[in-house]
Amino acid sequence: MAFDHDHRPKSSGPSGGDPAHHRPMERRRLSYCIWLTGGMMVAEAIGGWLVNSLALLSDAGHMLTHCFALLVSFLAIVFAGRPATSRVSYGFYRLEILAALFNGLTLLAIAVGIAIAAYARIVHPEPVNAVPMFWVALLGLAVNIATSVLLRDAGRDDLNVKGAYLHMLGDAWSSVGVLAGALLMWRWGWYLVDPLLAVGICCLILVWSWRLIRDAVLVLMEATPPHIDVEHVRAMLVREVPGIADVHDIHAWAITSGLYAMTAHVRVADLPISETMRIRAAAAKLLDDRFDITHAILQFEC
Repeated sequence: MAFDHDHRPKSSGPSGGDPAHHRPMERRRLSYCIWLTGGMMVAEAIGGWLVNSLALLSDAGHMLTHCFALLVSFLAIVFAGRPATSRVSYGFYRLEILAALFNGLTLLAIAVGIAIAAYARIVHPEPVNAVPMFWVALLGLAVNIATSVLLRDAGRDDLNVKGAYLHMLGDAWSSVGVLAGALLMWRWGWYLVDPLLAVGICCLILVWSWRLIRDAVLVLMEATPPHIDVEHVRAMLVREVPGIADVHDIHAWAITSGLYAMTAHVRVADLPISETMRIRAAAAKLLDDRFDITHAILQFEC
């Protein structure tokens, strides 16, 4: 991504910043995953109710939030592609981070619900029809693997899509657990395994939701991105850009996933404005090349 002089993000690709072309791969893959996950959610809910499996019903409830989270992620990308306005000068990219935060919070809510239901079933175990449970869980695992593969590459540089990817990955592991539990109940009749699996799914959800919420909050708090060391930035500019005597009051933050901005005060000699323009261009190129900072505002002082 690059920025116009009016500070509005624009695509460096052929779309020229057309909102309809914002993150096209992510939009396409998310739409596929919404249909796959929605269909599997219905199948798991019906199957869990028929075989009396809390683990399967928990996985279906997990998939319900996944389907909703995927829809939120998709809509966030659609709205994030809208052009900037005079009131929202950076554009709507932060909607992607808000969607990631929402996904993390819904994961926490689901974990609480699973824990409560699992406790009741541990106190009073109930029989489960393990054979159909196994086949439904196997189908669910296939769908989760397919959706995880679809979102894996798309979520590397997009926190919003990463949230959806973590939803899918977490459900894939929970499907593996449900499969193993179905085999144990079918072979030995250990029905206590069913709520214990639900507790295991709950723990996985808690870990991933915490990480997702943490990352989203750090972006919203405009914390310095983890790959940017402010002191390293200062030393690099002084060392590698001729004409810069010192850099201070540095602030770096992420506008959204993979889109970084920075402001700083740059001390130089008493130079013509044309010379400071050369220094600014060299510093901006260095920041882009080394730290992916595409929007650098440098205030010169002599």
